Amino acid sequence: QVQVVESGGGLVQAGGSLRLTCTASGSIFSISTMGWWRQAQGKERELVAMISSGASTYYADSVKGRFTISRDNANNTLYLQMKSLKPEDTAMYYCAPGRWTTLRAFGSWGQGTQVTVSA
Repeated sequence: QVQVVESGGGLVQAGGSLRLTCTASGSIFSISTMGWWRQAQGKERELVAMISSGASTYYADSVKGRFTISRDNANNTLYLQMKSLKPEDTAMYYCAPGRWTTLRAFGSWGQGTQVTVSA
């Protein structure tokens, strides 16, 4: 089982950048598909990006070309580099293991990290 702790969120102006970090425990991190999800206030949680154990990537249309997901298996760490941020990117961001075939998360969620983008 993979347990996660997210960090790196904050307040940034539109057009700015942030890098989120997800530190995972568990020996199966390197063979796990991992993803970043976000939940804006009053909205359902949505998938932002996913990366397979082989480093294949998937991005939601809303973040393509602006966000980059990456992983460091040696340090059990997942990243989300976010550029050209927009106010609509404001949300709580979570990482979790996921299933590539369904693009759904499984397991328990971490506490998340808040990203707020001001206009």
